[in-house]
Amino acid sequence: MNMMQTHTPYGKVILAAAGPGDPELVTLKTVRFLQQADVVLTDRLVSEVLLQQYVRPGATIVYVGKQCSRGSSTPQPTINELMVQHAKTGKLVVRLKGGDTSMFSNILDELQTLVQHGIAYEIVPGVTAALGAAAYTGIPLTARGYTTAVRFLTSYKSDIMPPAYWQDLARTDDTLVFYMSSETLDEVVNNLVSHHIAADKLLAVIEQATTPLQNVHIANLYTWHQQHQGRKFISPSLVIIGKVVALHEQFGWLANSNSTAHYFKPLAKLVNTEAGLENEENVNKHVSRA
Repeated sequence: MNMMQTHTPYGKVILAAAGPGDPELVTLKTVRFLQQADVVLTDRLVSEVLLQQYVRPGATIVYVGKQCSRGSSTPQPTINELMVQHAKTGKLVVRLKGGDTSMFSNILDELQTLVQHGIAYEIVPGVTAALGAAAYTGIPLTARGYTTAVRFLTSYKSDIMPPAYWQDLARTDDTLVFYMSSETLDEVVNNLVSHHIAADKLLAVIEQATTPLQNVHIANLYTWHQQHQGRKFISPSLVIIGKVVALHEQFGWLANSNSTAHYFKPLAKLVNTEAGLENEENVNKHVSRA
């Protein structure tokens, strides 16, 4: 007698974007997948309002947050393992990323993991932080007559770019947008000033862009140190440098909150668990939307 062999097919992973903070800046496609998901693996920079409103009742939310230079960040191998673990049990997994899925994220590691294990996936784009910050501050990144291009950069490490590159950044008329660079901002300013960036190019730091706690700080690069040297900005903070920053004074439509509260909860300390060192309020926090 021939026995039919049966097996449970793998589930699927959706690499989806949550937008820069405002829960309404999310695509209909991401919302649809959240309403269908069995498991949501969510970044720190995702609005709790979005999770509460759109994640399917009965789904499990797993917090796998990262925070630049914080040892409490969830290790990328742990996130990869969770995707595989849940997908192999036939579940629909939404890997929810702040901003856009492919802008300064670890999507390459996750794609390689999914391909290695033969797990189906889709990628859903979204509003990246630079575009959200530009819109909510009235700073058009490629305004006609001011610039014709924009560069997306990061300088979270002091030695990430050689002197020749800083010289190019100082001379270009492109708008410069720095992600994950608020902690090295003094060095960013030093490098641009030392390479004689034009004095009519201003710097804007946008704290918690698109959220109710947004604050915008505008400064001249050549007087930066008198005003802001050593200042700690609230995470996440985005930096825009260029002639277009001057447009904020005329077209900024959202007043500063003047709040120092955190819209996105900072990561907690690491604690020991059976699976190793994990984050107390992230990977160990499984919330069932029953």
